[in-house]
Amino acid sequence: MQFIRDLGRLLRRGDFRRLFAVRLTSQFGDGVFQVALAAYVLFSPERAPDAAAIAGLFAVALLPFSILGPFTGVLLDRWSRRQILFGANLTRAGLVLVVGLIVALGNAGVPFYLAVLLTLGVNRFLLSGLSAGLPHVVDPDELVMANAVTPTSGTASFLIGGGVGAGVKLVSDSDLAVLGTTAAVYLVAALLALRLGRRQLGPDLTGDEPGVVEAIRGIVAGLIDGGRHLKQRRQAALGLAAIGSLRFFFGLVTVAMILLYRNKFYGPDQLDKAFGALALATGAIGAGLFIAALVTPWATRVLTLRRWITVLFVAAAVVTAFPGGLYTQPAILVSGFFTGFCAQGIKISVDTLVQTGVDDVYRGRVFSLYDMIFNVGQVSAAALGAVILPDDGKSYPVLTFVVLGFALSALTYSRLSARQPLSTA
Repeated sequence: MQFIRDLGRLLRRGDFRRLFAVRLTSQFGDGVFQVALAAYVLFSPERAPDAAAIAGLFAVALLPFSILGPFTGVLLDRWSRRQILFGANLTRAGLVLVVGLIVALGNAGVPFYLAVLLTLGVNRFLLSGLSAGLPHVVDPDELVMANAVTPTSGTASFLIGGGVGAGVKLVSDSDLAVLGTTAAVYLVAALLALRLGRRQLGPDLTGDEPGVVEAIRGIVAGLIDGGRHLKQRRQAALGLAAIGSLRFFFGLVTVAMILLYRNKFYGPDQLDKAFGALALATGAIGAGLFIAALVTPWATRVLTLRRWITVLFVAAAVVTAFPGGLYTQPAILVSGFFTGFCAQGIKISVDTLVQTGVDDVYRGRVFSLYDMIFNVGQVSAAALGAVILPDDGKSYPVLTFVVLGFALSALTYSRLSARQPLSTA
């Protein structure tokens, strides 16, 4: 299997193995933590979330980090990324313990959501650091392969963590036990980061860069600089636009799917069955992500990165319309698998466009901008879903809107990217 061969080739590099271990452990902990959140917030007998409630959860979890993204980008481009991976995981372990304390006190209000916000905000910061550091542990001609292997393996680790978290919840019947497991895993990830050299992941500084305080003061000027840098590297800029479109329309699909399983397919007295069925649907999406990692390195060699992104947007439009439009559980599983495949294939391709098209000294800021676009797309989709989606998630007008959105994204990206040839694309 090509995926196994690619992974084996990369694992021969000791520096890659050490960074890979941090990613797998961190995302395993993310899976455990997400199970705790889903069980406590979305599938509690005391709560019956509608689209507005889900939108609020997304906003609390993602939007504030989007505002802080440029500031964290400055840090990624000035501070040791190894130290950031260590500190971020250690911070998350402490914050999860705070979440556990709040849960033990039975408070699901502002303190709970604030603690969750901080935990997930640090998580996005961490993933930006992992992406920005990856070119330092592989050769340039291995980046597409690494971008296929590492995020997909991380997603697989996330899903395994979710399974372990569900098992801990089932055996202990305690959200606190799941949160305690999460904190322990994050602590292990922090310690694993210390096996990397302090400067091994960059940034590659020339000595002429301003200090952190000065850089933060000049954040607006820095963003303008980053914009100018992207303007000169149009394929990377178009890739970021593609990710924003993908996350917006995929976000609408996600909110609709949660509502379907929570409020349509199962009644209020069937929450355990609803949780299990949604977990199965999430697993189908995860399987699509994994298969995309097997196919994308080959597909980009045959079609180029730009054409592969276009093909995947078209495919996402098709599978969202059918079988997704049948609104049955088997149809959602099949549609979810293929939509996950398309989403991951696009992400792998865009990651490579950005990593190969952006100078390292700008890479942390650009990946923070990447996360901003990613998060704002998801939050915007959830906010729109709160207005246009019914409580049971079934809406043919919304389905049509998503299908046309994917199709228009394919057409627009194809035309604009064709005007900006790039050797790596």
